[in-house]
Amino acid sequence: MPTGSPVEGSGGLLVEIDGKVVPNYAATMVSFEEGDVVKGKVVRIDKDEVLVDIGYKSEGVIPSTELSIRKSVDPADEVELDEEIDALVLTKEDAEGRLVLSKKRARFEKAWRRIEAAAESGEPVEGSVIEVVKGGLILDLGVRGFLPASLVDIRRVHNLDEFLGQTLECKVIELNRSRNNVVLSRRAVLEEERKEVREQILGRLEPGQVVEGKISNIVDFGAFVDLDGIDGLIHISELSWSHVNHPSEVVSIGDTVRIKVLDIDRDRQRISLGLKQTQEDPWQRVISTHRAGDVLEGTVTKVVAFGAFVEILPGVEGLVHISELADHHVESPNEVVEPDSKLNVKILEIDEERRRLSLSIKRVEGQNMPMGDLGEQLEAAGSNGEGSEPQATGPVADEEPAEDATAEEAEESVAEEATGPADEVAEESEPEASEAEESDSVES
Repeated sequence: MPTGSPVEGSGGLLVEIDGKVVPNYAATMVSFEEGDVVKGKVVRIDKDEVLVDIGYKSEGVIPSTELSIRKSVDPADEVELDEEIDALVLTKEDAEGRLVLSKKRARFEKAWRRIEAAAESGEPVEGSVIEVVKGGLILDLGVRGFLPASLVDIRRVHNLDEFLGQTLECKVIELNRSRNNVVLSRRAVLEEERKEVREQILGRLEPGQVVEGKISNIVDFGAFVDLDGIDGLIHISELSWSHVNHPSEVVSIGDTVRIKVLDIDRDRQRISLGLKQTQEDPWQRVISTHRAGDVLEGTVTKVVAFGAFVEILPGVEGLVHISELADHHVESPNEVVEPDSKLNVKILEIDEERRRLSLSIKRVEGQNMPMGDLGEQLEAAGSNGEGSEPQATGPVADEEPAEDATAEEAEESVAEEATGPADEVAEESEPEASEAEESDSVES
């Protein structure tokens, strides 16, 4: 090919050959090497390939497999005519003399630079969910990013298919260029957002406020309530004025409840709530309507070695010490009473400060005992045995101080079983609740 000299002032676009000025076509062609990323315009879209003009002597070809990281794509869904795109040069001239390009690999290179920068700065990246695979989701970030199922949300997700097609914001938690491996976490983004919401909620809550929330989880020691972005705990002792064996007896997951804010630990972002505080306190009915000496009908709720607990009002129990069960000597309370039996009791003492009731069965005139004379029969049988010492059939004056002392010890040892809530129980259980809340935040 004859060479000429550039025409002055033409910027190399014109040359003079054999005295003639002609266009310098070589100067208009882009200079590039294999592996370079070039820009071009889509000039044709076929079923299995796309032609792109990059300013070379011939159009470049992008096979359909090099258009996207998605599988089995339609070229018409990936590009449009006259659209300007980036493409990576795979081969300047293949066996058929074609310039072969790749759109997905050009995007791949740009995506890696963006992902590496995001991983370093901690900024989130966005990608659309293109596949649901075993153990998680695949996101299109320009490269394939893997989002494990455990990191899709703060709480466990049972149906991953609902995320298909959605655009998610995630943080890059693992990156390996040599293996083309990108691991993502959406949970990290949500927890960061949740932290801001928690701080806002904590800022406007004050102890004593009554708010609404939804039961989000139930555990042995209480129930967690979602307060529009932050969970508070209702300890089992704060669920009801009456004794509760398990929180599920009082509330269910999904219930909307009115609760009172009891305490806020702003440093640890913990909120203590009470459900019973929004309900009538039955103990106040006892104080206002009953006095020592009153006789009431009650139901035996529990029989223990030192006596029996009797419910005189819903949520109000008192202790009948073993010495107050019967006029005769009682070896075991089971000789005289049994759970769920109804009987009359006399109020001996009302301790307002400690919220406790001392009751008596034997001091009720005309008492019809549910177990009849079983205790007396057992006692009589014992006194008739050989070598046995005579047993007193009535109260023994000398023994009463010892029995009264035992009653006082019994009341101390079962504070939580007597009327009203036991603050001591709540305090002892609080570390357990805190530990469980930390582990939960966050299955959530």
